[in-house]
Amino acid sequence: MSGSERIELLIDPGTWGTMDEDMVSVDSIEFHSEEEPYKDRIDSYKKKTGLTEAVQTGIGQLNGISIAIGIMDFQFMGGSMGSVVGEKITRLIKYATNRSIPLIIVCASGGARMQEGSLSLMQMAKISSASYDYQSNKKLFYVAILTSPTTGGVTASFGMLGDIIIAEPNAYIAFAGKRVIEQTLNKTRPDGSQEVQILNRGIHSMTTFNLPSFFVPLVGLVFPALAMASLSLHVQKNKIV
Repeated sequence: MSGSERIELLIDPGTWGTMDEDMVSVDSIEFHSEEEPYKDRIDSYKKKTGLTEAVQTGIGQLNGISIAIGIMDFQFMGGSMGSVVGEKITRLIKYATNRSIPLIIVCASGGARMQEGSLSLMQMAKISSASYDYQSNKKLFYVAILTSPTTGGVTASFGMLGDIIIAEPNAYIAFAGKRVIEQTLNKTRPDGSQEVQILNRGIHSMTTFNLPSFFVPLVGLVFPALAMASLSLHVQKNKIV
């Protein structure tokens, strides 16, 4: 399922507004070890997907509740996280912080984007710092949704920071992939050992089971939590005790 399809299923019709669509990736470290230059790969994925990057961020409503939402798209370069993805998500979190609204991030990623080197790894700390201010300092509410796959730097940062973490059925959730683990440890890992049904102790809050349409039952799962968060914010703003 594409990111645009997930937005259509999750957000109330007519309420979606995009943010930072004009941000584009550049070849900051002049990465030329591939047959196709990095810039050309970005351009080809733009044409293929109709997206400008591997994440769409914006504001919408879920059952009438205003939310800030970021939705990653694995179809765009494996959902890899480069400087633009990190900056868009950071700006989204800061926007939600300034306006005291709930935050949802739908994760789908192969990890940090190797074509940007250490710049891509820096995004993990940048996003986590913004998330800390949003959650710990401002006491606001963040829902992380893990779709398949969610791996690498996304798993090691904002993917696992949600107040509630919801996983897609059969989602592949990992830091290092099966092949990397086997090559590093020189041991065979069983098939399915990193699927969400196996990781059912402390990794995520709940798994949805209505296939194939994961995002339809999601509204019913997330809405009560968002309603409680909105009520809490209303109480704080009006100093009701």
